[in-house]
Amino acid sequence: MTLQGADLVGLPLFRDLSPAEIDRFLQATGVQVREYEKHARIMQAFEPNKYIGIMVSGEAFVISEDRFGHETVTHHLERGALFGSISAILPNVDNISSIEAITDVIVILVAYCELITSGTHLGRTHGIVMKNLLEAFSRKNFLMTQKLELLAQKTLRERLILYLMQREKRQQRGRVRTPGRIQMAKEMECNRSALTREIAEMKEQGLLICGDGWMQLDKARLAARDKEH
Repeated sequence: MTLQGADLVGLPLFRDLSPAEIDRFLQATGVQVREYEKHARIMQAFEPNKYIGIMVSGEAFVISEDRFGHETVTHHLERGALFGSISAILPNVDNISSIEAITDVIVILVAYCELITSGTHLGRTHGIVMKNLLEAFSRKNFLMTQKLELLAQKTLRERLILYLMQREKRQQRGRVRTPGRIQMAKEMECNRSALTREIAEMKEQGLLICGDGWMQLDKARLAARDKEH
């Protein structure tokens, strides 16, 4: 499969670049385009990696894994998200993260060495890409901070409320898109049955409205309950 610059306009890494400039970047750095089916491993933990990956379409999980095979979902990737940067930039540091496709996925892979050495050929384009890359790293650190905040909540209800509020901010809407219960439980690091019971109880109390693939908190009722307690 091949992609043109016009297909990649709108990705954060290529912000402020024209389709022609993106095409020049793809040619100068030898970017690879790859497709993966749902549930495929896009990247495997503890294996060498030289690529910074960018999600073009689809969704995936970042899964931290230890030497004993225990897995923990750390965060969720959508169009424009980066992955593989730590293992590509720091090859002597163990890569403990796998990337697993939630849906069918298309990604582009940029070899880190090619990215660094292409500056003399790309000029302004290279500077813009590197600026966008630094901003993406900062956003990634922010998401990790949000994950830590989520796991610090004392109760499952508090964790669920914060999880939905974080998605509200990212999606810029009150009615947020949500994954299935199994995926939600993985992201929140909780028992799926317990999460299902908590969602049902919040719905019964009028604190949460659910539909097919979406949820919405009733902020007014939540505030009223907080005052009562």
